Amino acid sequence: MRSWWGWGHVAEAVPDQECVQLGALLPGLPGQPLPVPRIEDLGLPPSAIAVPASLDAICTTDKAERASHTYGKAYRDTVRALYGRLDRSPDIVAYPQNEGDVVRLLDWAGDAHVAVVPYGGGSSVVGGVEYRGGDHTGVLSLDLSKLDSVIEVDPVSRAARVQAGVFGPALEDQLKPYGLTLRHFPQSFEFSTLGGWLATRAGGHYATLYTHIDDLVESLRVITPVGVSESWRLPGSGAGPSPDRLFLGSEGALGVITEAWVRLQNRPTHKASTAILFSDFADAVAATKAVAQSGLHPSNCRLLDAGEAQLSGAGDGANVLLLGFEGTAPVSALLEQAAELALAHRGRRHDRENATESWRSSFLRMPYIRDALARMSAIAETFETATTWNAVGDLVEAVRTEAKAAVQEICGAPGMVNCRFTHVYPDGAAPYFTVIAPGRRGSELSMWDEIKAAVSEVLNRHGATITHHHAVGRDHRPWYDRQRPDVFATALRAAKNALDPRNILNPGVLVTPR
Repeated sequence: MRSWWGWGHVAEAVPDQECVQLGALLPGLPGQPLPVPRIEDLGLPPSAIAVPASLDAICTTDKAERASHTYGKAYRDTVRALYGRLDRSPDIVAYPQNEGDVVRLLDWAGDAHVAVVPYGGGSSVVGGVEYRGGDHTGVLSLDLSKLDSVIEVDPVSRAARVQAGVFGPALEDQLKPYGLTLRHFPQSFEFSTLGGWLATRAGGHYATLYTHIDDLVESLRVITPVGVSESWRLPGSGAGPSPDRLFLGSEGALGVITEAWVRLQNRPTHKASTAILFSDFADAVAATKAVAQSGLHPSNCRLLDAGEAQLSGAGDGANVLLLGFEGTAPVSALLEQAAELALAHRGRRHDRENATESWRSSFLRMPYIRDALARMSAIAETFETATTWNAVGDLVEAVRTEAKAAVQEICGAPGMVNCRFTHVYPDGAAPYFTVIAPGRRGSELSMWDEIKAAVSEVLNRHGATITHHHAVGRDHRPWYDRQRPDVFATALRAAKNALDPRNILNPGVLVTPR
């Protein structure tokens, strides 16, 4: 059973006693965790709208469904849910069974001026699947999870036609008999969908080369309020601006992605990994850059600073570079070439063979730990960015310094600010920061928002992106509006007005229409 208020499966949530033990690691936190509200105790108002009888079979106003579709899975979502603050739950949750249902729902919503929030797995951490107000008569959450099939596989071209509502594990299960894989594994893999990855330009586990879902798209099929957009299947094209690029990253504001042809790979049969330790973070960055620019294309090339390595159990006091290769041919020689490049920057081999597995286990478990800390009123959240190699050192130092200063000022006590590189490119890296600090019960949201705003200003000042793979949503809008060129904003606004003239699709994300 999925948790309605927090991350993942209910059975995997951290028990109360372990929450208390985690809270004891930070000064001044309450002695007991916030209780998890029962669905039946939530004060959800009655639905403000009703669908026509012809849509009844695919719609529900069930209280649990409405509650679980109110927010995504960010820290601020978890905290609001724990306090029972479901500020604007959807009035209706719809489960279309096919594209025809999507069309009928959009037609009705347009006529009734009902906001439609497309919903895949609901794992957004930037306010991408919630409604935050407007003049709409009601809110409909459009859950695409019934569109969950691999419709067609082209083994000759190594591609598949896939419905957008399929979750990561189900997608891979359907591809496995063909010996193929999409090989796109974000941290949310178990709880997110292909459509969600496409709509948010999600980043996968591949740390180099195929880092984003963009790289794996052959064509898209999108339902908009004014018609259907379906691009041709092509390995590449120079025919004008790409129609797929209009909808990749559009976050449900321009149309509802219902299908995609995606590029597949043969399932890897060989894997090898190692870990390199560095006493100095600057040496570790230089080593990571050398590997990223080598053309070796490791599947894993993640740099953990000393704090992040210790938090994940991958190191003790040293910075750690995790290197991994996988493929259909032996990869040990490639791994050794990458390791030699890294060792040349005053690195040394890790004496633990399971360092990579320790990190991976911690990586997958961390969202549950974050929820446990939230129940103890700690501030516990992450944010990510990307910048070029010539700027990355100064950026990381500035974020660490100013985030720690903000934590000290806002929380009245020091906190933890760790950094890792999740993805690397020949021209730059994607730093990912973890903040853990003592909060005050009842003030957790305002405290995190202040810290987040302070850090976002640092990113903007250094010309680093407000998001590398978490999308814009509503939380990043103020800084996205400043990062985005004004001329492009004009074009994006025109596209929004043309494709969604009644402004019903996920209002508030990306751009404000005329």
